[in-house]
Amino acid sequence: MSQMNEKFSPFLILLAAILWGTTGTTQALAPETAHPIAIGATRLAVGGIFLLLIIIILGQLNIKNWPIRSTLLASLSMAFYQPLFFSAVTITGVAIGTVVAIGSAPILAGAIEWVFKKKRPSKIWWCSTFTSIVGCLMLFINKDSLYVNPLGIVMAIGAGLTFAVFALVSRNLLEKHSPLEVVAVVFTLSGVCLSPFLFVYDMSWIASFRGVGVSLHLGIIATGIAYFLFAKGLNYVSSSTAVTLSLAEPLTAALLGVFLLGEYLHVTSWIGIFLLILGIGMLIWSSDNTESTPSGQAAAGPAK
Repeated sequence: MSQMNEKFSPFLILLAAILWGTTGTTQALAPETAHPIAIGATRLAVGGIFLLLIIIILGQLNIKNWPIRSTLLASLSMAFYQPLFFSAVTITGVAIGTVVAIGSAPILAGAIEWVFKKKRPSKIWWCSTFTSIVGCLMLFINKDSLYVNPLGIVMAIGAGLTFAVFALVSRNLLEKHSPLEVVAVVFTLSGVCLSPFLFVYDMSWIASFRGVGVSLHLGIIATGIAYFLFAKGLNYVSSSTAVTLSLAEPLTAALLGVFLLGEYLHVTSWIGIFLLILGIGMLIWSSDNTESTPSGQAAAGPAK
């Protein structure tokens, strides 16, 4: 059973990234008065409440023996990711902000694992990550006029760092708690951290039919279910590999933009899509040879 879970874990993370990729299209369909940061806060609030209700209904909420420091770090990382990312794309543009944020996350995750866990990334990871990042760069290079703002770059790197830290710390939490418990507690706390934004921005849009639909999709599907799948996959996949696989998010967003929103992609962008698929495919193909035991067992074994 564990071998089957290990085999399909990369696909769970890939599916989570695909669900994340629907957020851009969903936000494009949101009411015009909805501010991006308000949407991000709503997303975490709805997702956290949804997960908390599920775990209470199933009777799986166990508040004993929770590592407070790791839980707070994971929650704050996810909470900070939202405003950092949205601010980055606002200040320095969608293309640069997205590429720096999403592209820096796998590199930072690999570096953190290398330094703190003495787990050196494999050659195939470097190759697939580099290929995917180049693909991401080519995908977004024609999205808008390129404007490099130092503050925006710093915020984008901060967003990449917070996501990398979230993935790494979440994997540690999964050693003692189930994926559902971890995402329920972490996202409930993250929602609480961002709840003040709900009183800063105009939230009248949420009462409309489109507002309700957008909030439910972002909160339940693109957050609750997506991050549950991500956490489930983290049981058998290293955090650095998981973050690289999450690069399927911009790939999904781009394809949805073409087929649902009528967006046009240049040849360069299509080459970027091919490189993204190639990089992710290499990582999945090699996962059976590069990944090891579940996170709980790996902790007791020698560092790779």
